[in-house]
Amino acid sequence: MTTEVSTAPTTPATSSATSSARAGGYAKGRATREEILDAAMLLFGEVGYHTASLREVASRVGISHPGLLHHFSSKAVLLAAVLERRDQVDDAAFRADLDAGLDYLDALTRIVERNAARPGIVELFATLSAEATSPDHPAHAFFQARYRTVVGSTTAEFERRRDEGRLRPGIDPDMAARLAVAVMDGMQIQWLLAADTPADRPDMAAALRAQFAALLAD
Repeated sequence: MTTEVSTAPTTPATSSATSSARAGGYAKGRATREEILDAAMLLFGEVGYHTASLREVASRVGISHPGLLHHFSSKAVLLAAVLERRDQVDDAAFRADLDAGLDYLDALTRIVERNAARPGIVELFATLSAEATSPDHPAHAFFQARYRTVVGSTTAEFERRRDEGRLRPGIDPDMAARLAVAVMDGMQIQWLLAADTPADRPDMAAALRAQFAALLAD
């Protein structure tokens, strides 16, 4: 006795329905991934990487722990995705400002201005960068590379201004860059500490502009 196997071709309607179902599944998966990243970004900023748990992230998103692991296989992988996403957003905005003709230092200040409207981002950076000073932290290498890049590009900008006679005499471009970055990060801490007293919150962007004015020649 033989068993017949249907070889009827897939109808266009069936094919279309299958494609639509797949597209819907992919879109839902992307949306869930974005929700996970948003929740993790807030949680890492609130309690730090070591204290945060994947189960808490999953709970905030409304999915199971195994469901979260389907998107991110470990907490370290999730952290890497959160940091990459944050940098991609900031880099895209920074490049857009430069492409629009904004001065490098003004574009840098615009990042600070945007951060004032995103306390969760500021908290995330402050918390994780402090934790990541430990060599065994999973974000240690990320922050090392990030600071090298930011200090390096800002040093190059101050070197250009020195060569144009627009940097105060005796100012070392590398030190100028490190001071600028220190002001950016230090003002974030002061800004976060004043969260419960909004009237006392310092103007981070104004502080950075004042630092630039102290470094640049009139």
